[in-house]
This record gives sequence, structure tokens and C-alpha cells, in this order.
Amino acid sequence: MARVFVTRRLPGDAVERLRAAGHEVDVWTEPLAPPRETLLDRLADADALLCMLTDVVDAELLDAAPRLHAIANYAVGSDNIDLEAARARGIPVGVTPGVLTDATADLAFALILAIARRLPEGEAAVRGGEWKTWGPDWLLGRDVHDATLGIVGRGRIGSAVARRGEGFGMTVLHHGRSSGLSLDELLAQADFVSLHVPLTPETRHLIDAAALARMRSTAYLINTARGGVVDQEALAAALHAGAIAGAALDVTDPEPLPPDHPLLDAPNLIVLPHLGSATHATRAAMADLAVDNVLAALDGRPMPHPAT
Repeated sequence: MARVFVTRRLPGDAVERLRAAGHEVDVWTEPLAPPRETLLDRLADADALLCMLTDVVDAELLDAAPRLHAIANYAVGSDNIDLEAARARGIPVGVTPGVLTDATADLAFALILAIARRLPEGEAAVRGGEWKTWGPDWLLGRDVHDATLGIVGRGRIGSAVARRGEGFGMTVLHHGRSSGLSLDELLAQADFVSLHVPLTPETRHLIDAAALARMRSTAYLINTARGGVVDQEALAAALHAGAIAGAALDVTDPEPLPPDHPLLDAPNLIVLPHLGSATHATRAAMADLAVDNVLAALDGRPMPHPAT
């Protein structure tokens, strides 16, 4: 019997599958993430860790977990985990790819529509009693149909967003590592720039002040990838200056974003609390993939969904 520490309650019956396999499961049930001290303490005698994207798994944490021989990340990415340190200790790391593609793509396109048509402002106006001020030029937004959508990183999610854009009659451009336009060309041509790249040393602050300056003043930035892909200080400056028309973010750096963070003072901005995969079916499917990874590793088999 192995001991598995799970850093949040999971939807579906994934945790019961671990118990049914004969393992002891320790689930952190508090509403907030386990503090660093708790992680260090709970991992001291754990054989496997099922963690969230917000749990930092670094060399110090791994050194405090001498029995650990499996890490399953409840996310498609693994930038919260020191993969090199895990490999050096022979600890496999798994992720949950594929199942969140369409849910995240749906949200990305929802953000495109929301920022273009000023939906949060309209909803706030109704609740604030401002509807009586209606006039032909009130709360005018931008057309999404016939606009140009620039996809940065056309993997699974980027391709799914592209299909949605084509369904709306958009012209779709893309920039990838080995195909499509250069990033500079895409930024100069797109009415909506949607980010779908992993967070790596090469993509950190990929969208910086220089990149934002290349965008049209009427263009919008959409980020459902990772917060660190965007230089948030530069984005705030661009929004305040009117250098771009607006931005809609489902991811920030850090997460959660403090309510007094300077970025939140910027105009024409939508920020969501990382809801890309937040549907009942998707989150349950992610839990199943994470548990599949744990069970395989504890059984001495390769994880079916390893981090790369």
C-alpha cells in the first residue's frame, strides 16, 4: 500500500479509484491551497503526489520527500514543477493533456466575444441602472465576424480556437515554432491575438512592450495560456496609453492575482480566475488522467500521460 497526498478535493470518483486500488489517500480539504510548510510535512512520508498548477514542486520539496516516486500534475502543463530535479531523482511526472482542449478553446472564444462586444460593461450598466442612458452610440463594440484572428502557438488548443474563429467567418493567421507567419507579422495584422503557447524560458514575456507596440491600436490581446507569457507591466502601460484596444486574460502571474495588483487598474481589461478547464466534465476527466498517472507509476509502469 502506498500513501498518496492530493493537494485539493477532486471532482468525480478519481480519489475513490486510488483507495479502491488499496492506497492510502490524504486529501487537503481546506478551501485555500496547502501552505508550503504543509506540503513539506505531508510529503515527508508520501509515495505519490497529485498536485495543482499552483503548487510549486521544486528541489527543496523533493529533498523533503525521500519516498516520493510519482508526481501527477492536475494540469496540461508542468511549469510549476522542476522537471530536471524530478528526473535527477528518478521521479516520473505526469500531466493531463487533451481533455481540456475544447473547454479552454470555448473560453478563449468567449473572451474574444466578451471583450469585443463589451459584455462586462453592458451587464454592469444594467445592474447599475444606466440602461436609461441608451443611445445609438452607447457601448459600441467591435465586430468579430470578418475580423482577423491571430493564433500564437497552434497546438491542440490553438487549433481548436482557430476552428471556432473560422466558424465565425474570421480570417485566421497563426505563428508557430515551425510554421505560419513570423510573430511580428501576425501582431501587425491581427484584430485579435490569442495566445496558446506553453510557458518556457523562451516564451516568458513573449508579449512584451515591443510586441504590444507592434499590435494595432484597435486590436485585442487574449491569453488563456500562462500568465508569464505576457509582461503584465507592459500590458498595463499599453492599455492605459490606448496602444491596444483591450485585453482579456484567464491567466495571470501570479495566480491568484492580488485584488490590489496594478494590472487591475488598467482600462478595457477582463480578468478571469483561470477558468479555462472549469466544466464539470473536463475537470472530472482531468482527475481521471491524473489518477491514471499515479496508479501506473505506483504499479511500476510508465505513466500514460508523461510531462515532456
